[in-house]
Amino acid sequence: MTPAVSDWSFFAEHRGEILGATVDHMALVVMAMLVAIVIAVPLGMFIVERPALRAASLGIANIFQTIPSLALFGLLIPIPFIGGIGRRTAIVALVLYALLPILRNTYVGLSGIDPAVLEAAEAMGMTSTQILFRVRFPLALSVILAGIRTATIITIGVATIAAEIGAGGLGTFIFRGVALVSDSLILAGAIPAAVLALIADFLLGLLERRLRVV
Repeated sequence: MTPAVSDWSFFAEHRGEILGATVDHMALVVMAMLVAIVIAVPLGMFIVERPALRAASLGIANIFQTIPSLALFGLLIPIPFIGGIGRRTAIVALVLYALLPILRNTYVGLSGIDPAVLEAAEAMGMTSTQILFRVRFPLALSVILAGIRTATIITIGVATIAAEIGAGGLGTFIFRGVALVSDSLILAGAIPAAVLALIADFLLGLLERRLRVV
């Protein structure tokens, strides 16, 4: 039996287990992205007019991006309440990785509005809050979504490392495959993860382009 046939046979024989790991992987990504969006988008809106806070928040988010993923998981484990072995630590780490693209794009989108548009809104008697929510945010939505798109792809990839701390997901197959020197196991984790990333990129890209047209 050739290696390719052997790999596909493994997929067929373990399709239920692979599907379950894929669902667990998606759950990790969705939960982390929801938390990251809830934190980063409001924070991005808040720092538009606050340079000092903007520098601090973007700097901290940048620091998290520079820490290797496995090291970040390890650093979080001993921290009370948010650490430990399992999903909770994994989600916290994934949120930290997703913050920078969303936060940066939210700020860039909101601050890149044509000044003439903002002056027109002020001339109509809008307050700063009204301008933020009724003018800046709708116009910046496609840029914000681009940040969410980037963060989602990053999170899908980094989530494979979460298996190392017992959070499950497709990384389980990859680490088992590396330990057993099994291409079939590695591909059982890598291929679904790549497909998830491609699907997420395609769907969010469609939505982003649609918002730009509107």
